[in-house]
Amino acid sequence: MLSLHAVNHFYGTQHTLWDVSLDLLPGECTCVIGAPGMGKTTLLNCVAGYLPVKSGSMLWREAGQAPQELMRVGADARAALGIRYVPQARRYFSQLTVEENLHIALRAQPERATSPEPVFDLFPTLWTRRHAQASGLTPELALQLTLAQALVTRPRLLILDEPTRGLGQTFIPKLADLLTRLNREWGMSLLLVEQHLSFIRRVADRFCLLHRGRAVARGSAAQLTDARLTHWITP
Repeated sequence: MLSLHAVNHFYGTQHTLWDVSLDLLPGECTCVIGAPGMGKTTLLNCVAGYLPVKSGSMLWREAGQAPQELMRVGADARAALGIRYVPQARRYFSQLTVEENLHIALRAQPERATSPEPVFDLFPTLWTRRHAQASGLTPELALQLTLAQALVTRPRLLILDEPTRGLGQTFIPKLADLLTRLNREWGMSLLLVEQHLSFIRRVADRFCLLHRGRAVARGSAAQLTDARLTHWITP
């Protein structure tokens, strides 16, 4: 689906990503882990097209088509290909209703848009609040709305930056079940940054460890242990 090879990124003169290579496979979930400040969010923004890449290669592959180089493709064009990014900050129009926010997302990408009803089936509580103003949503419902905004465009690759941050402990297993369903039933590939080991084990197939902007370890998520993860994510 997407192959990154020797990707380098700079903030001004600061070298933040060093020759990062990563393969995102169709129908799999890959989790990027690492201590704070190691380049995880920077990597996600580079994949989504919100940050420029200095050098390297990003090849997007679709069945029956020649690979497409994304290095000079902007964020909007990547979204049209089916790459959607859900950042830590929940982005929606707080003065509009839940339903109005979804219709705006539909109009933004009509070529990929689908009816909101299948998406609302994933979020029954959000459905009951569809006429409510988005400013009054709980953190859990705010995340559901931002996910729904991405899902109405039927993405092929969904990128999430620490989706469990700020959520109540009772909702986190439900989120894991939801992402697993998107992965397994909808055939959606997932790329996420996360720190909760139990969540990673339930959702991810593979992991990639970033340390000081370098991909220093990769493997099956089943290989992660509490001791190993704690060692890797401690600054």
